[in-house]
Amino acid sequence: MQLIDYNDISLVNGLTPPAVNITPKPDYINGISDSIIALAAPIFAYWIYSIYFHIIDVYQLLEQYRIHPSEEQLSKNKVTLLVVIRDVIFQHIIQTITGLIVNLFESPPTTGFENFTIWNWRQNLPSFIPTILIYLFYWYGISIIKILISFLIIDTWQFFLHKTMHQNKFLYRNFHSRHHQLYVPYAFGALFNNPVEGFLLDTLGTGIASISLNLTPRESIFLYTFSTLKTVDDHCGYALPWDLFQHIFPNNSIYHDIHHQMFGIKYHFSQPFFIFWDSIFDSKFHAIDDYKQEQKKITLAKYKQYLKDRKNKNN
Repeated sequence: MQLIDYNDISLVNGLTPPAVNITPKPDYINGISDSIIALAAPIFAYWIYSIYFHIIDVYQLLEQYRIHPSEEQLSKNKVTLLVVIRDVIFQHIIQTITGLIVNLFESPPTTGFENFTIWNWRQNLPSFIPTILIYLFYWYGISIIKILISFLIIDTWQFFLHKTMHQNKFLYRNFHSRHHQLYVPYAFGALFNNPVEGFLLDTLGTGIASISLNLTPRESIFLYTFSTLKTVDDHCGYALPWDLFQHIFPNNSIYHDIHHQMFGIKYHFSQPFFIFWDSIFDSKFHAIDDYKQEQKKITLAKYKQYLKDRKNKNN
């Protein structure tokens, strides 16, 4: 797929408007509708990315980057891995059924009008603006802006609902406390929630962003999949120096890990992208740098012990 079609640029620069021939938009994968891909892609992404971290866990491949020693995961968590996997599968079923119902009310995407629209923009915008910039903004800039606004909508929705779940004793006891049975987060547990909370917090939150901004199926594919990968990464249990999620976004695995600790449960309600709502409502844990340093010391000590044990085992 080419970034720019210069034949289209020529048509947009022409004196007469390009012809409009509206037809159904071809699917990204032949034979599978983009709407179905938007439902399936985040589920595949969830399990593939979680399995990646699970392999790292099982074979102890990155012990030097663990946030918590592996024994803490076994001793502190109050629910088994099988229960976590079962509940996540159930949430994915609910998520898929909801998406299929929404798809029934959506019109199939069409194409064939784009060049005419860009031509109209060209006629009404100052001549010093290059046509290629108008073209790129139409095809890519609008989508980028919509995705960024979607991030803000999701963050806002999840912050206030998440904060309410903690402040209301009934909601916490009956719904949100299930997620906090994982004191030491790991990738598979990213969507381990009470089903009602999972629907309200994740499924409905991203759905509101998608519907309110009228995202195309392909924009939805990106939003749903990217959000899923980000959520898994937040719960992965590792502070990885090459992980772009953890460098681009301030709301990363260390930031969210604090929220899962007993001392941090009243902090860090923001998720999954930014932390500005925590800053506005003063719910940031102020000793986060000290926590990072302390965890590094613990991890380093355990890693040295791990290397020593492995060396003795091999001798």
